[in-house]
Amino acid sequence: MKTTPSNAACSGSTLGLLIRQVRDNLWARMEDELAKAGHDLTFSQYVTIKKLADGIASVTDLARAAELNPGAMTRLLDKLEAKGLIVRVDDPADRRALHIHLTDAGAVIWRDINECGMRVRERAMSGMNDAEREQLTLLLERVRDNLSLSGD
Repeated sequence: MKTTPSNAACSGSTLGLLIRQVRDNLWARMEDELAKAGHDLTFSQYVTIKKLADGIASVTDLARAAELNPGAMTRLLDKLEAKGLIVRVDDPADRRALHIHLTDAGAVIWRDINECGMRVRERAMSGMNDAEREQLTLLLERVRDNLSLSGD
């Protein structure tokens, strides 16, 4: 079978491998940036704090955002709570549920680690103009949406 430029350039396994390598490098660079800034946080903890900076969230919401199972998210929250960055509050409408909030200390940390995130994003997209950055984001969103199981 003769390959055309469109299917030779990016086979399914190559696309998956490339996306995985980008993700792994992004996570590693973010953890390195956090460490340089003096924060003992993992990428998943960063994502959790980022989600909480947008407002109150449930354990399920946070687990989904950080791509963790609920048990792993509970352990992650235990660590953030021990550092004084989050607090768990009972949901007044459902005694089985908890709402997670950033503490004042968590909000202060967020401002600093958000700067770390912006430095990593800038490094990842260095050499791209605004149109290329927007196009990359749109194309990645399309790939994600095309593969989403919820669209079946």
